[in-house]
Amino acid sequence: MSHIIMALDQGTTSSRTILFDENGKIVAEANAALDCQFPQSGWVEQVPEDIWNSQRQTIEAALSQAKLTMKDISAVGITNQRESTIAWNRESGRALGPAINWQCRRTADFCEELKAEGFDSLLRMRTGLVTDPYFSGTKMRWILQNVPQAQKLADQGKLCFGTVDSWLIWKLTGGRVHATEISNASRTQVFNIEACEWDAEILARFGIPVETLPEVKPSSGLIATVNPELFGGAAPISGVAGDQQAALFGQACFEPGMTKNTYGTGCFMISNTGSEPVFSKHGLLTTIAWQIEDKVTYALEGSVFIAGALVQWLRDGLQLFEDASETQAMAESVEDSGGVFVVPAFVGLGAPHWDPYARGTIVGLTRDTNRSHIVRASLEAIAFQSAEVISSIAKDTGTNIKELRIDGGAAANNFLCQFQADLLGLNVTRPQILETTAMGAAFLAGLAVGVWENQTEIRNLWQEEKTFSANISRANAEQKMKDWSRAVERSKGWIVPESL
Repeated sequence: MSHIIMALDQGTTSSRTILFDENGKIVAEANAALDCQFPQSGWVEQVPEDIWNSQRQTIEAALSQAKLTMKDISAVGITNQRESTIAWNRESGRALGPAINWQCRRTADFCEELKAEGFDSLLRMRTGLVTDPYFSGTKMRWILQNVPQAQKLADQGKLCFGTVDSWLIWKLTGGRVHATEISNASRTQVFNIEACEWDAEILARFGIPVETLPEVKPSSGLIATVNPELFGGAAPISGVAGDQQAALFGQACFEPGMTKNTYGTGCFMISNTGSEPVFSKHGLLTTIAWQIEDKVTYALEGSVFIAGALVQWLRDGLQLFEDASETQAMAESVEDSGGVFVVPAFVGLGAPHWDPYARGTIVGLTRDTNRSHIVRASLEAIAFQSAEVISSIAKDTGTNIKELRIDGGAAANNFLCQFQADLLGLNVTRPQILETTAMGAAFLAGLAVGVWENQTEIRNLWQEEKTFSANISRANAEQKMKDWSRAVERSKGWIVPESL
C-alpha cells in the first residue's frame, strides 16, 4: 500500500477529513456541517465539543470509506480556522464555555483602549498584527474577566487556552499534549514573531498567565501521537498550520512573491516574503507562514472577513436562490450590477481598512434593481475586497505580482474568477484540486515523516486546472475600484463605540 496521509481541515462552517496518497490524490473524504451562534450583535460563538465531535465524525467516516484504520495512516496533518479561542480545564478537559470565533467583535472597546494608550504600536512591532478584535489575545483576556471559574483555574494552574489546532491536538491525544503550531501562535497577538516566543510584556498587559498557553511547535515535525484508543491506531501528528498558511503551502507558493487567495467564509490573501518579516505600511498583517526544522518563512496577509459568508447570507437570509451554484448564472444574466455595490461589513471591515464599527451596506439601488443585480454585486464585492489587498501587498513588497493562485469553495465560480482577473490585470490560476488547505496540511505532515523528501517533490505535484486573464482595460478597472471605494466609505463607522 502506498503512503496515506490524513488531513483534518477544521473550518468555521464545517469540519472535514481528507485522505491523500503520496501523489497528492484524494483517496477518501468526509464532511460535517458546523454552526455558529450569534448571542448578540457582533458576537460570534461556537460550541467546542461540536467542533471536536464533527471532526471525529469525519475521521471515522473517511477511514470507513477507505476501509482503513488509523494504523494504516502514515501521518496526520491539521489545518484549522485561526484566531478562534477556546478555554478548558486542564484536569477535566472540559471547555469553560463557547469558543469565541475569529469573527467576534466583543473586544472592540478594549482594542480602542490599547490604541488610546499607544500600546498598539508595540503590538504591531512585536506581533506583526494590527490591534483588532479578530485576534486571540483580547479574547483570552475577555474570558479571564467574564467567564466564571476562568481566573480561578488560571490561578490554580488548571486553565488551558488554545486555538482550534490546540483543542484538536488535546482531544486527539486524550489530553496528554497541550501544544500549538507556530503559524497559529503568530495569530494570537501575544507571540513575538521575530523571537518566536510568547511575549512577556504583552501577556502582562493582557493579564494572561504564560502557563495557560500551549507549547509552540514547528509546522512540520513530530508534534504528538494520536491516542490509539480513539481510532485503532497511533499515527503521528506531524504537520499543522493555520488554514491560510496551509493553503499557501498547498499551492506550492514556496518562493518569495508567490501569492494565493482563498475564497472561503472570509477571503484571505497571503504572499510569501521569505526569511525576513516585512512590516506593512498599508494595513496588512505580517505573519509566520510556516517553520520547517529551524527555518522560519514569513508572509504578508490581508484578511477579508466576509466572502463566502455573503453568498450564504444571500441564500439563507434573503432567500435569493436555493444553491450557491446558481449565482454564476444569475450574475451573468445581467450586463452589469446596475450601479449596485454591496459592502459586506457584517462584522466590520478587515484589511486594509480595519474598522470594527463598519457595517454592511447596499448602495446604488434603483427601481430597476433586481435580485440578479444584487447577486452580481455581491460576487463583485468579494473580488473588490481581494483587489484592495493585493494592491497593498504590491506596495509593501515593491514587487509586481505576476500571478494569483486561488482556492476555496467560491473559486469554482467562473464569473468571480474572471472578474477578479479583470480587476487585477494579471493571471488568476485555479488548481486541479481546490482543497489546497487540507493538501497543505498533508504536505507538511508527509514531509516530516519522509513521504516526500523536499519541497521540490511537492511542487511537482501541484497542477493547474484553468487560468483567467484580464478582459477589460486598466482604465475601466481603475474606475470600478474608485466606485467601490466610494461605497466602502459609506459603510465605515456606522456603530458608535460604547466608549464615545
